[in-house]
Amino acid sequence: MNGKEPGDFLDAQSGLVFKEPLIFELDAGEGDGLSFGKKQVPGPGLGIPQEFLRQELPIPQLTEQQVVRHFTRLSQWNFCVDTGFYPLGSCTMKYNPRVNEEGASLEGFVSIHPYAPEQAVQGALALMYELESMLAIITGMDRVTLQPAAGAQAELTGMLMVRAYHRDSGSPRKKVLIPDSAHGTNPASCALCGFQVVQVPSDERGLLSPKDISSRLDEDVAALMLTNPNTLGLFEENILEICEMVHSVGGLVYCDGANLNALTGIARIGDMGVDLLHMNLHKTFSTPHGGGGPGAGPLAVKAILEPFLPVPRVEKAGEDFCLREDFPKSIGRVKAFYGHFGVLVRAYGYLLSLGPRGLTEATRRAVLNANYLRVALRDLYHLPYDRLCKHECVFSDRNQARLGIQALDIAKRLMDYGFHPPTIYFPLIVKGALMIEPTETETLETLDRFVEAMRKIALEAQNEPETVRSAPHITKVGRLDEVAAARRPLLVAPRAKVGSSNQGPF
Repeated sequence: MNGKEPGDFLDAQSGLVFKEPLIFELDAGEGDGLSFGKKQVPGPGLGIPQEFLRQELPIPQLTEQQVVRHFTRLSQWNFCVDTGFYPLGSCTMKYNPRVNEEGASLEGFVSIHPYAPEQAVQGALALMYELESMLAIITGMDRVTLQPAAGAQAELTGMLMVRAYHRDSGSPRKKVLIPDSAHGTNPASCALCGFQVVQVPSDERGLLSPKDISSRLDEDVAALMLTNPNTLGLFEENILEICEMVHSVGGLVYCDGANLNALTGIARIGDMGVDLLHMNLHKTFSTPHGGGGPGAGPLAVKAILEPFLPVPRVEKAGEDFCLREDFPKSIGRVKAFYGHFGVLVRAYGYLLSLGPRGLTEATRRAVLNANYLRVALRDLYHLPYDRLCKHECVFSDRNQARLGIQALDIAKRLMDYGFHPPTIYFPLIVKGALMIEPTETETLETLDRFVEAMRKIALEAQNEPETVRSAPHITKVGRLDEVAAARRPLLVAPRAKVGSSNQGPF
């Protein structure tokens, strides 16, 4: 029994649901989990100094079946878009067609080497060239770089180009205007480039005010950095006038395109006067987002900024494709090699499979679904900006806060009803924010179940508030100490308990 009592085993299981321990805690120290034939075990002649060789490795001694079951059980604890509704506002956790995963995993793509000669990778270069062209058409911009690894790096790339542009023009500038509803990465990217961030407050409608922008404009403003639709899910209605005003003092306009899922196929940011725009392929164009996987943040620019794009650039010479680096005004490389190629393949497949009509339909459904939830819940949840929204809607906990229920409590209680919590407490300009983005792929039945859950929680807040405050109740673990998890994270496996050879820390 390995020192355990029968009750210990029963405590570790409820029906068919296991309370899976760490893999090191499964180790009974009774023997090897595998064996190598002598001919398969490399000898000591590997050139590794003796002092770096260990005689014993603290590897758990488990059978193959134990290992497979352990990781399979852990995988069953996960909640993801394949198992349920994931209304994570601002992050577009939408369904991504499996066919694009198949395309990205083709042997010719996954085995390609970044040092392969250009003539050996013509197909990959053609894909990148055509993807750049498609993204330029979709956004109304002139040129695209696929190098940035994610949206935040695209912002950094864009602001480096803004700085290079003004220096090249003989007018280096210091200030960048950023709305108070912006993503947190916006001011961070500007600060990294040496710019002074000037915050611009949103007006009573949640939008940028041309009058307010005008009062802050002078010839030291390098750029305005906005998001459209903004993080409230609202379209910046005055963007044409605002872009014209910024240009009138020699400034540039950067658009954070994290919310492009609300515009694709309907409107083009480039037609609105924007000079730089980044996209998140891992959100808008078919790559699962979250979980630490690779992303891609292509940056699109107008022709005046093309000389400053990163290198290398994919160019077409006759019938061949090549990589060129001879651009003297370029800001240089921002990413090793050419970006996250697998993400680019998925986006390429997504665009080809949907086509213009499919992209437009996806956007329409995303906007329709968000407005469906907005209207269905506004009688119970405070809606600070009760207007037609785009891809997401932002409620607040103001009605429930009077009863002692916070946004965090509502989010936790949603887990008991089988839904992933939405984004909470963002954007910062909405106290107790609940940001919900249903995306285009959820069915009416799913949306109605979500509405029913949210309405039940609102009633619970009135009639049995402690049920909401102490949620979740039927999840694998209950309410966690999130402050302790953030400030005192335990990132190292504890020492193994069993076996004299398993005493070392990892």
